[in-house]
Amino acid sequence: EIEAKYTKKMQALRDELDLRRKTEIHEVEERKNSQINELMKNHEKAFSDIKNYYNDITLKNLALISLLKEQMEEMKKRVSHLEKEKAEVLLQNKQLKEPLQQAQEQVSELQKKLAHYNKDKEALTNTKARLKVTQKELKDLQWEHEVLEQRFSKVQAERDELYQKFTKAIHEVQQKTGFKNLLLERKLKGLLSVLEKKEVELSEVLAASNLDPGTLSSVSHKLEDLLNSKNTTIQDLQLQLARACKAHDDMLQTFEAKLTAFGIPLDNLGFKPLASPMLGQ
Repeated sequence: EIEAKYTKKMQALRDELDLRRKTEIHEVEERKNSQINELMKNHEKAFSDIKNYYNDITLKNLALISLLKEQMEEMKKRVSHLEKEKAEVLLQNKQLKEPLQQAQEQVSELQKKLAHYNKDKEALTNTKARLKVTQKELKDLQWEHEVLEQRFSKVQAERDELYQKFTKAIHEVQQKTGFKNLLLERKLKGLLSVLEKKEVELSEVLAASNLDPGTLSSVSHKLEDLLNSKNTTIQDLQLQLARACKAHDDMLQTFEAKLTAFGIPLDNLGFKPLASPMLGQ
């Protein structure tokens, strides 16, 4: 039963596939026939177009040949007429040759004279133009010279004024900076000496008093706090001193740069700038 069942299914599948194959073959044949018909139409149309094209070319060539024949006839007539005119012109040339030579000689002489005249006239015009340009350039240069002299005098006055101002400023800043540095150094030395004395006194007090370890530890902590505070004060003073020294050195560098820019040698200062070394250097 199973074999019969699947044999039946196999036959049905074969029939279905055979029908599908026939259908596809029929569709392919129809497409092939339609393409063949379309190609045949295209070929016939192309053949007809080519035929018409070559027929048109043939007709145009025949018309062109007939036109050229007519033109050739006209050209032959014109050549014959021109030959006659040429003979007449040659005869006239023989008759006019001698007067023409005389006229040509006169023309060459006049051309030579005209060339010399034109050259002289052009040279005169160019000379006048160059003279005007030179006169204008001379006036411009004279005016620029006067302006440059005025600017030079003004720059010299400004340079002298700036030189005096910078010299005065450098003296004042040197005095102020030196005085301030001296005060800061003295203040720092005084604080250091006071700190040393306090440390010695504290050591003597601690050695003389028989304090218990807790009290001694508390006193030590307070002493450390005091020392840290004094060290911070010392660092601040050193920082202020370093800033003052840097400002002094920057001012000296700026002054020297300005002198160099104005063309004043550094040896003409009249004094030797004092460098401010950092504390401890």
